Amino acid sequence: MDQKIFIFDTTLRDGEQVPGCKLNKKEKIELALELEALGVDILEAGFPISSPGDFEAVHEIATLLKKATVCGLSRAVQKDIEVAGEALKPAARKRIHTGIGTSDFHIKSKFNSNREEILERAVKAVKWARQFTDDVEFYAEDAGRTANDYLARVVEAVIKAGATTVNIPDTTGYCLPHQYGEKIAYLINNVPNVDKAVLSCHCHNDLGLATANSIAGVIAGARQIECTINGLGERAGNTSLEEVVMIIKQHGHLGFFTGINATQLNPISRKVADTMRMPVQPNKAIVGANAFSHSSGIHQDGFLKDTTTYEIIAPEEVGADSSKIVLTARSGRSALAYRFQKLGHSFNRNDIDALYEQFLAVADTKKEVYDEDLEQLAKAYQAASVTA
Repeated sequence: MDQKIFIFDTTLRDGEQVPGCKLNKKEKIELALELEALGVDILEAGFPISSPGDFEAVHEIATLLKKATVCGLSRAVQKDIEVAGEALKPAARKRIHTGIGTSDFHIKSKFNSNREEILERAVKAVKWARQFTDDVEFYAEDAGRTANDYLARVVEAVIKAGATTVNIPDTTGYCLPHQYGEKIAYLINNVPNVDKAVLSCHCHNDLGLATANSIAGVIAGARQIECTINGLGERAGNTSLEEVVMIIKQHGHLGFFTGINATQLNPISRKVADTMRMPVQPNKAIVGANAFSHSSGIHQDGFLKDTTTYEIIAPEEVGADSSKIVLTARSGRSALAYRFQKLGHSFNRNDIDALYEQFLAVADTKKEVYDEDLEQLAKAYQAASVTA
């Protein structure tokens, strides 16, 4: 039987940390409602202690959402946790996400501490959070660079203290997919009480591996992926929600599924891009403007014969506009004939051969040949034919 992978969306928290992407309360609430409609299981609404505005936004989202679990972030500090608990009070389903750095880089440089002290602080934070909700997630910050034996001790201790989800972040995007998968597998095999909690992937994209690492994590036994729309997030971004959802959908043989309504992926991508003032790169997987565009003649010919030659996802599956045949100097006769036909012109093969030379002359002078260019070509060709 297929296993569900929980989708934890942090667009409103980690995604909002991108310079220039700050959201006001109204924008946060609008996006929260859209994300719930998309089908995210957990929505990280913000970091309540960070500002009065964020507290209010989290509180309002907690009041409005009925299906998704509303989550608030905190450090392993009692006041943080108390404020998060207060902000989440009205939620039908609420989660406090607390934690601390566990790598030696963090323990020594950031906290000027030692492993035993950090372990104690981790356990205390979970116990404080349990006073406000039964649903507590612990993050072991920089788990990607934390020694596996120590990480296993921390995970065992926080589960014993009451954590129901344990987040294993690759905070710096350092891990290779096989390393991250091995880390999750190590925890599954070496933490005696690991069956009492869900392990979660939270991967950053510093080396472009966030999606690959998250998929490696679930294959190894994690059951939650933390991600953002369009891959927004600190530095190079987070795991992209649309990518992991469609990988899981495309690779059904893995035995996983999500509760995401994939037909909403493109509409919500555009909404997030507009609201957060962060355009999506055209070649972005799933939601980029060019994701379903074909401009090479060889590709166009294959695509026109059978779409599956060059598309593994139908655009409508992810709420995108129809596939596009983009005419450039690299396009072939079949693509030209197809576009003329779309414009209502019935040219035979000899016509297309003659028109193709004229088309190439135009195509060599500009990046893309548009419908109005084709109409001019057709008009001139038909006029010349009548004269002849």
